[in-house]
Amino acid sequence: VQLQASGGGLVQAGDSLRLACAVSGGTFSDYDMGWFRQAPGKEREFVGFISRSGIITQYTDSVKGRFTISRANARNALYLRMDSLKPEETAAYYCAATTQIFRGSYNSQKTYHYWGQGTQVTVSS
Repeated sequence: VQLQASGGGLVQAGDSLRLACAVSGGTFSDYDMGWFRQAPGKEREFVGFISRSGIITQYTDSVKGRFTISRANARNALYLRMDSLKPEETAAYYCAATTQIFRGSYNSQKTYHYWGQGTQVTVSS
């Protein structure tokens, strides 16, 4: 399975951006998906999760109400809509896929078997 993240860029604080993740080499609807981010000098952190059906979503507290995860199974695509971006959210954003979620583990990097290469989001103040 290959994941290709795109859509990053340089924006100003308060702006919006939509990231996309194209998935190939597998049956997209078999995978639960996650978004993570890693800022310079910091550990990679969980951003959000969407179940394979698209019915269940989860977010880290800091992005709730501003970020929205969605997916289009017919197009093998995952999205992350980010509104009201903040400078501290400057990071490389990664999409990830897994076929197996254990209870409560959707926010753990160890849960995900496949990773995209990351797309850089830079938010200027």
